[in-house]
Amino acid sequence: MKQLSVEHLLGIKYLKNTDIDLIFETADQFKKVINRPIKKVPSLRDITIANLFFENSTRTKLSFELAEKRLSADILNFSASQSSLKKGETLIDTVNNILAMKVDIIVMRHGNVGAGVFLSKHVDAKIINAGDGTHEHPTQALLDSYSIREKLGKVKGKKILIVGDVLHSRVALSNIFALQLQGATVKVCGPTTLIPKYIKSLGVEIETDLKKALEWCDVANVLRVQHERMDINYFPSTREYTQLYGINQEILDRIGKKIVIMHPGPINRGVEITSEVADSSDSIILDQVENGVAIRMAVIYLLAQQIKR
Repeated sequence: MKQLSVEHLLGIKYLKNTDIDLIFETADQFKKVINRPIKKVPSLRDITIANLFFENSTRTKLSFELAEKRLSADILNFSASQSSLKKGETLIDTVNNILAMKVDIIVMRHGNVGAGVFLSKHVDAKIINAGDGTHEHPTQALLDSYSIREKLGKVKGKKILIVGDVLHSRVALSNIFALQLQGATVKVCGPTTLIPKYIKSLGVEIETDLKKALEWCDVANVLRVQHERMDINYFPSTREYTQLYGINQEILDRIGKKIVIMHPGPINRGVEITSEVADSSDSIILDQVENGVAIRMAVIYLLAQQIKR
């Protein structure tokens, strides 16, 4: 049986193209499972998975939980706000206490960049990064690429635009790595204050004019403005941001071509995207949500195959 070249899923930058192909092939099989009347397989009934979310999450946490339940794994849910971390316990001590309960896989979201990498060096369990600070969110990038492949037939050769708050987005960085690995061309668009300085060093072009950027692309992946990560004002007002970088039906009609619309969520309707566009036939936002469960099932299943019994 084919195996991943990595022991953990810490970031897209550690993966090879063959890993992405294997994850997608496996997700294809699991997508069939979740669309049949009995949506469960007994693949991981001897595996215990801990979901450690040190930052708030709705969609990602629910998606991972559902993926784990579909695979028949035992699940341990951990909430940082109700934990001994509040009493000064370290991350390593918290995790080691959880591992003492014989946990095999840890799915972790943490506010600190590199938290997953740090943990992988200190504990004996498979680690899946569910988002580390403004760094990476690998499963989101995988489900985004998978959704593009499903809609357009392939990712290679496609022109993908990432619009919005690239600076504070872990989704953007993981997407750039994943898309380039598969042979797509990536461009970013947004206010210069929300485009990180290093972006050009990744081989990504910057376009500050939204209309020009949309005329260029096959797919537009729209990011929300992450006000919760901002300690200063990066643009004059939300209204001005929407006027310059909000995607509405009028601007799409003006460019006169079909563009696939994506959004990792949560959506700020009427700010970065209108409801008309988000709910249109060109939008694959709900497909992304469905594909997220299949991709996370695939990642969990493939890492579990490496666990020595």
